[in-house]
Amino acid sequence: MSAPVPISDVSGVREALSILGLETDVRGDVDASTLKAAFRTAVKAARPDQAGGDAERFRRVIAAYRLIQAHQPPRPALSAPAARPAPTPVLVLSPMQALAGGQAEVRLGARTVRVTAPKGLRSGDHLRLRRGAADGSDLYLSVLIRPEDGLSVVGDDLFMTWAVERRLMADGGRVEIETPVGTRSAWITADMAAPVRVRLKDLGLPARGSRPAGHLFVTLEPSSDIPSAAEDLLVRFTRVWTQERLAA
Repeated sequence: MSAPVPISDVSGVREALSILGLETDVRGDVDASTLKAAFRTAVKAARPDQAGGDAERFRRVIAAYRLIQAHQPPRPALSAPAARPAPTPVLVLSPMQALAGGQAEVRLGARTVRVTAPKGLRSGDHLRLRRGAADGSDLYLSVLIRPEDGLSVVGDDLFMTWAVERRLMADGGRVEIETPVGTRSAWITADMAAPVRVRLKDLGLPARGSRPAGHLFVTLEPSSDIPSAAEDLLVRFTRVWTQERLAA
């Protein structure tokens, strides 16, 4: 076994840097990758079994490398990655629950908790659940309103679509729309450019805190399956005026 190469064979860091072909005005704090690359190049060129190699130079290259390593500042210990905060539990509501309030369920770890949501909550709001955390402290639930049954919510406003008879879309007139809060009327003009959208004021999410009441935006879709106004009146008439009433 060959004897270890003493570091004392190289007088100082500047000489060691010079042996490895590095800048001599550097104070020894050489980048690790730069130092390793310089050492590999120098030791390969100095190998005695290679042409132009020399045993003494080979030994000095190794000594220089070890000396520089010994004078490198210690690397800071890698700190353990910070623990990620637990995600905020999310209270998922339908547009109708946001509109009128009601019961909803939220998953808290292994528990499922039933929550009473007040009307008018918006996505991004936080609802306080008293003593809902595992340690008994209050828990704040992040609110998310997802589209459901043809209704969607953006900010304060509700959005839906409504099928309208093609002839009415072409000729214009009054449209009867079944909204979440009952039947409402809207007027459209003839041959409006698609998409035809009407706004029903204050029929969106109700006012809450500093948030004003939203609006309901209804996109009208032409359909051939919707009866005309005359056909609708005829259907209503036949429902009321049966044969027995006509005979009377």
